Amino acid sequence: MSDGFDDRHDDQAEAAIGYGRPPVSGRFQKGQSGNSKGRPRGKHREAPYEAVLGQIVTIRDGTTTTKVTAEEAFLLQLAKRGLEGNGPAARDAMAVIETGKSERVDEADRVTAIVRVSVMPGSVTSALELLRMAKKLDPYRPTARMALEPWIVEAALARMGDRRLSPEEQATVVKATRTPNKVNWPEWWEVRG
Repeated sequence: MSDGFDDRHDDQAEAAIGYGRPPVSGRFQKGQSGNSKGRPRGKHREAPYEAVLGQIVTIRDGTTTTKVTAEEAFLLQLAKRGLEGNGPAARDAMAVIETGKSERVDEADRVTAIVRVSVMPGSVTSALELLRMAKKLDPYRPTARMALEPWIVEAALARMGDRRLSPEEQATVVKATRTPNKVNWPEWWEVRG
């Protein structure tokens, strides 16, 4: 019951063999790769970044010459382009800087030394500075005079309630305040900075 169509079709397929038309017997089956063995070993190796970026290059800036690694030169060029207004270069430079910072923080987390600082009882200078309640007027002297910040003076006056300070006490508070003109003094306050 053959109408001859299938035979004619196979004959046409065999006859149409040539460039770009392999014989039916040699064509790939559906769902089967053309490279049954896969990629040969060693074809997809990583680029030798360490060898390239580790080379020493010379940078000339006017009359001075500096020898740096190719990696440093690349980063300097990237940062220069970013500072000149190149948006993608600026983003890449910032990404490299952030990566470097995070690596440096990991190294900084390691304890390298324990320092013991003894504090005299009653000495609150360092605590006042850390809490930003007062500022050391001479940062180079360990026994320098401290001046109270305006916000702490306002908080102390608010806690006093109805109690009022004498003019002498007011003068002492004004003298101990770092910027007395920024303090919101109460209505009853007489001495101004």
